[in-house]
Amino acid sequence: MDVDAKISDVQEIEATGDAIFGNEQHNRCPEHELTIANICKRHKLVVWWCFYWAMAAVGWGFDAQINGGMISVPSFRRDFGYTVNGEAILPADWQSAFNVIGTVGQFFGGFICSWLADRIGRKNSLLIGVIVCSGGCVGEIFSATRSAFLGSKLVFGVGLGFYLSLAPMMTSELAPVALRGIATAGVNLGIAIGQLISNSVVKAFGERDDRWAYRGPFATQIFFAIFLLAFLPLAPESPWYLVRVNKTEEARKVILKLYGENDTVSRLVEIEETIRHEKVQGIEKSSFVDCFKGTNRIRTGISTGVFLCQHLVGIIFVLGYSTYFFQLAGLDVSNSFDLGVGVTACGVLGNIISWFIIERYGRRKLFLSGMVTLTALLLLIGIMDVVPSQAAKWVQAASTVVYAFVYFLTIGAVAFTILGEASSTVLRAKTISLATATQAICGLVMNFAIPYMVNPDSGNLRGKVGFVFGGLAIVGTIGSWVYVPELKGKTFGEIDQLFAEKVPPRKMG
Repeated sequence: MDVDAKISDVQEIEATGDAIFGNEQHNRCPEHELTIANICKRHKLVVWWCFYWAMAAVGWGFDAQINGGMISVPSFRRDFGYTVNGEAILPADWQSAFNVIGTVGQFFGGFICSWLADRIGRKNSLLIGVIVCSGGCVGEIFSATRSAFLGSKLVFGVGLGFYLSLAPMMTSELAPVALRGIATAGVNLGIAIGQLISNSVVKAFGERDDRWAYRGPFATQIFFAIFLLAFLPLAPESPWYLVRVNKTEEARKVILKLYGENDTVSRLVEIEETIRHEKVQGIEKSSFVDCFKGTNRIRTGISTGVFLCQHLVGIIFVLGYSTYFFQLAGLDVSNSFDLGVGVTACGVLGNIISWFIIERYGRRKLFLSGMVTLTALLLLIGIMDVVPSQAAKWVQAASTVVYAFVYFLTIGAVAFTILGEASSTVLRAKTISLATATQAICGLVMNFAIPYMVNPDSGNLRGKVGFVFGGLAIVGTIGSWVYVPELKGKTFGEIDQLFAEKVPPRKMG
């Protein structure tokens, strides 16, 4: 009996059950039989390709951190700013433009990527993203004027929109249930690694007096594109995408390569049954309007809301401006660079630890505990800013380091897991692009406002900004308690059923 005949037989058997996703056969889905140990032992290619797609986020993390890092480089402030009392300062208006122009590019890049990913596939979309990022990177290195530099950063931002959209999309679509939490949390590891590399190269180049003090870090970004491009021809396409465009045989070959012959038929049937179930529920269409209809409205709200929370807790202020913030707090340049590297190193450590607890404690507990802890740390940073002592400055610095660890351990990692699980499979590309747009809009607002809040020639709030974000974080914590679901250990079909039955998100565990 050939594969197509087997698939047909299985579909007929499932069609005669009481319900597509409620019968006994489905509860014995092969997805639930896999563990992390046997995935790593029997399906190493799955682990590798999830890692590969997660590493697409390295470039995004590098760029997110480089903005704040460049502000701390004296030669960058000298070449693009002005000098007051012997100190080089970037004008707040140009600094805001420098910070937000890439975010504008990411906003449009995410939507372009979602459109392309559903038409030409995930792999071809990544190729376009790599080409666009490479062009923007070369422009950043050799731009001699402000306008040329900003134009290059805009192009680079468009490519980063592709990276941030495709990384959670592909890790969630390639990983089995047991690995899905770790794989999607790995996207945040890519961001953390990018931020660590960013601070490290700023530390290495930043004290130079020539243009390569800032050109060197920008040039580092080209290596991320080389890595992605080198392995892209061998990377598998998403079987979910292939089934949706009626390329079932190609999907079968991808699953066969990743999981072996024994699991191919059952996994292909699971994908087809999930897609068929979505059609029964009336969500087979794929447009942005559909993201806000029926049960997809709350699924889109959850997917975008977790990224809104990341900005409500002040991620851009605490991590993106950490090195500059340390200098404003009175630490010397060398110590501020070292602490900046330490902050992102703790972030990487926190994200790695999240792998060992995200499947044990689940998404909801980690996210809520992270929101509460980060809120307390932000308020502590604000309080220490009104204490006139050198010890208070070091408490601020220590709080920032702890913040990075907690953030990447909890909401930084879990947000990508929730995004990959809460979005419906048919609307995943669209939902992820909306989440990317949320990131971009929030980033644009924060990158525009923060320089005016902390710069000496503007608000000069320094660490008192902790009070601002502490208040916003309280709002985010309340919203998270109501809407963040627990989707650990559930197949996409089971998740669809929970939303179809309108189970309150906080009770989905």
